[in-house]
Amino acid sequence: MSLRRADDELAVALVTGACSGIGRAIADRLGALGYTLVLASNRAAPIEEAARAIADRHGVATHPIAIDLARPEAAAELHAAVAERGLAVDILVNNAGFFFFGEAVDADLASAGRMLQLHVVTPSLLCARFGRDMRARRRGHVLIVSSISAWRDFPGIGFYGSSKKYLRGFARSLRSELCVYGVNVTCLAPGATATALYDPDVVPVELARRLGVMMDPERVAEAGLRAMFAGEAECVPGALTRAMTLAAVLTPQPVIDLLRRRAPWLRSDGR
Repeated sequence: MSLRRADDELAVALVTGACSGIGRAIADRLGALGYTLVLASNRAAPIEEAARAIADRHGVATHPIAIDLARPEAAAELHAAVAERGLAVDILVNNAGFFFFGEAVDADLASAGRMLQLHVVTPSLLCARFGRDMRARRRGHVLIVSSISAWRDFPGIGFYGSSKKYLRGFARSLRSELCVYGVNVTCLAPGATATALYDPDVVPVELARRLGVMMDPERVAEAGLRAMFAGEAECVPGALTRAMTLAAVLTPQPVIDLLRRRAPWLRSDGR
């Protein structure tokens, strides 16, 4: 079944992290459905290129905004930038993020701070600002991109996994709050996806994609938007991803601790 617009009154979509990966795929799919797009990213040239490509392909208006969302002022600045363009956002997609692996105490603290700002603070404030506008109009959708790491804590992803767990919990609370006003909130929780989130020199992304261990971002985007338009609370795309999530939930903590002690990719006994 092809994806269709759920409500012709909804006209404008804002996607963060829209120049690559899942965000770019979501933006392209929304453009194909005829939505006017606001595309936000901290990478100026790629977001301009993405906006031109989507506009040329689908004949829709696109508004690229180069903005570093890992700053305390970012949510207010982005909300103001959208208002200055005379646009009212009907669909908010909080997707921007990045990844690093390693023990929390060894993390670059500046990077850790940026991750928490980008994954936790900014999307929460964007939801508050744009959600307030949607509530007043009594319509709209919010799609919050979390991760299957929100279901289980693992060593090596303390900052990333915990931030994604926050997003899942926040999405559930926000959904209950806004549903009575006609505003839907959906949490998209993909597993490993073949995007630039991973360093190809460390993770064999293309091989993992061919083997089916990683999903294509286009499939994740399609599943997430389908769930959002259907008003679903959560979407974990892909049968293998759902199986991996269940396995992780059912794995006893002593097993995880044993794997940590034996893991070659983390330090052991202080070395």
